[in-house]
Amino acid sequence: MRTEEITFIAGAATRPAFLALPESRTPAPGIVVIHEAFGLNENIREVSRRFAEIGYAALAVDLFAGRNRAVCMFRLMAGVVGGSLERYGMVELRAALDHLANRSEVDPHRLGSIGFCMGGSFAIAWACTDPRLKVIAPFYGANPRPVEAVTRLCPVVGSYPGKDFTTGHGRKLDTILAAHGVRHDIKVYEGAKHSFFNDRGGNHDAAAAADAWARVTAFFAEQLTVGGAPV
Repeated sequence: MRTEEITFIAGAATRPAFLALPESRTPAPGIVVIHEAFGLNENIREVSRRFAEIGYAALAVDLFAGRNRAVCMFRLMAGVVGGSLERYGMVELRAALDHLANRSEVDPHRLGSIGFCMGGSFAIAWACTDPRLKVIAPFYGANPRPVEAVTRLCPVVGSYPGKDFTTGHGRKLDTILAAHGVRHDIKVYEGAKHSFFNDRGGNHDAAAAADAWARVTAFFAEQLTVGGAPV
């Protein structure tokens, strides 16, 4: 595995990101990692490294860098609360996927995304409008509005805590995807709290995090055929 801090072009701006690449010389499936409200921190870098260790190219975007954090958070969260599909930050996510898909180390036909809280909400909304995404893994994310937009989603493996403002979103997502035949694996961890996957946070739940990671990696491997032919 090798890692590096990189930049990519998003519109008229240059944006920073963290890239983790696997050892394999064969083009790998690519994953865009979207952070929660804590930003691109060591926890998100570690998620990227864990993907690289099992054969993925992972690009973690930094939606806060070079900006007034309070103003940026307000704009990003306004999109989450409002449920807009075309919200602040989407241009950067699409550009990040462009960059990842154009790298020689990446197979552009096998692309996905994982996101946490705010990032999970973005992953869901983004996948409703970008057919390049073949699979997503939202953690404790909110659904877009109208919620029926999720019927356009690619396969989804979602993880939600049992007592949280996002719990209802997870259950609703499960119901709609099942009704419309969208492949999915949605699980609510009854004893877990918000941000349970973050092993550097106060709500970390080791058992729930381990189970969620196993589900995500199995689901991604199936959808993106890691080590096999493009889907």
